[in-house]
Amino acid sequence: MVQSEIEAVCALLSSKPRPIGWAERRQRLDEVGSVWPVADDVKLTAVNANGIPGEWSIVPGSNPSRVLMFFHGGGYCSGSIVSHRRLVTEAGRAAGVRTLAIGYRLAPEYAFPAAYDDVLTAWRFLRDQNIPAAHVAVGGDSAGGGLTVALTNRLRDAHEELPGCAWLISPWTDLTMSGSTVVTKDAVDPLIHKKYLNELADAYLPAGIDRKDPRVSPLYADLKGFPPTLIQVGSAETLLDDATRFAAVAGAADVRVTLEIWPKMIHAWPLWNAHLASGRRALASAGAFIRQHL
Repeated sequence: MVQSEIEAVCALLSSKPRPIGWAERRQRLDEVGSVWPVADDVKLTAVNANGIPGEWSIVPGSNPSRVLMFFHGGGYCSGSIVSHRRLVTEAGRAAGVRTLAIGYRLAPEYAFPAAYDDVLTAWRFLRDQNIPAAHVAVGGDSAGGGLTVALTNRLRDAHEELPGCAWLISPWTDLTMSGSTVVTKDAVDPLIHKKYLNELADAYLPAGIDRKDPRVSPLYADLKGFPPTLIQVGSAETLLDDATRFAAVAGAADVRVTLEIWPKMIHAWPLWNAHLASGRRALASAGAFIRQHL
């Protein structure tokens, strides 16, 4: 069953190959991410988060005083509130919390530090709602996972209160692409390949920014004092090493870190939770983790 379900998702993705232009790529990710709409009981509310587009979601029975703030993936160049709406809303259901999805600015039109600054602006907006930092989980997939770590480290360096926990799905933590699985998993990963990653990194990073800068490659960050963190990654990902090495760095810094490696799963597989049991189980696990720490 697991194999047939993930094969169906891979078939969906291969039926809509990645186009060349940035606008076309964004449209494609919105389309494949929203093939299955949000559930009927989800209440969505658009919000202006101090100039950054955002969207609240909640389902009946969830606790509005606890919040999951989520940053979508897409290599800093695509992805949106729309593409990740099903993932975010079902994560909120699993955790029993309200969610706030953030539509940060995208490269190459808005290169670093635009997204880096936008997520801080969104955090400030959320804190202005009188929600304690300890009642907020911050999460993201792929590039959104990188932004999650970057924001949390920025808050720590400024001696500000940190979120109660962090949730990273298939995080892109190393823009130098030095992980061995970028090569060894290339043949099994249907989505993410080194040439594509280099293209994204070139679009996101202005000239003169070192790819090992911890603000863009959190694998090289000092993680001392980082909150409890759940990392979920698939075994069929070229970015598997980005997750496992980051978990090791976090553990060495005395971070309470939980690493889940899901067999046969592809990059950001919980996106397709509507028709993928492993996606639903991953969200259930993340929901339990968030409830525990908020």
